[in-house]
Amino acid sequence: MSVIEWLLSSDPAIRWQAMRDLSLAPAAEVAAERAKIATHGWGATLLAAQSEDGTWHGDPRFPEWPTLRTLLLLHDMGLDPASEQARRAVGRVRENVKWLMNITQDELPKDEDISWWHKPFFAGEVEPCINGRVVTVGAYFEVDMHPVVDRLLGEQMADGGWNCDQEIGSTRGSFHTTINVLEGLLEFERATGGSPAVKAARVRGQEYLLSRQLFKRLATGEPIEHDRKGGPVWTQFSYPAGWRYDILRGLDYLRHAGVTPDSRMAEA
Repeated sequence: MSVIEWLLSSDPAIRWQAMRDLSLAPAAEVAAERAKIATHGWGATLLAAQSEDGTWHGDPRFPEWPTLRTLLLLHDMGLDPASEQARRAVGRVRENVKWLMNITQDELPKDEDISWWHKPFFAGEVEPCINGRVVTVGAYFEVDMHPVVDRLLGEQMADGGWNCDQEIGSTRGSFHTTINVLEGLLEFERATGGSPAVKAARVRGQEYLLSRQLFKRLATGEPIEHDRKGGPVWTQFSYPAGWRYDILRGLDYLRHAGVTPDSRMAEA
């Protein structure tokens, strides 16, 4: 069995993308296969696991986190946002899920920004690495994400990147945060047509990656194996990536964004 045959024998979430990208199947056949995500295989299993309150369980204290991760999986699978199943699932999230929804006011930390306590899920919270991913799923599933996007535009740093540690004094962008925001802005542009301001911010952000050849220090040109917080090396590709950056994720973003290849991508 060839690799393409193996992919085509997989779940509908994989098969429709292999049909589109590798076997060049007719558009009608690709669309029919994609539609099965809502009713067959992994997609149907994830949709069926949603609770009536809109969350996906896995963390009883913070159910908003498995909810975000599940919506990202459904986005990556290609669940049709116009399908009845997607609208029902996203509607439950919009109506019920909030940040820190199972945390009482007495349990909140006294020395942190907790302005996002009990805010609606699609209103985002305070960290751009999280809000970028909220924009990705919100824009894809046809939720108005303009307020969160406006916040992200205001948080872009002087070097073109974004950093979740900005609020505690960081003055430089982060590969991790930047890729999360870039993916969100790109999805927002696809869904809404974007604006000159959004496109300009996204281009500045992708230049942050390109000027560092996707994995090097700007000052020295040395490869960055992984960030100061540890975690997997950037040449170790994994899925789902969560909030973490790796070289393949950077390249995948550039491909989706239609960036013309240049020499700065070559080594990556």
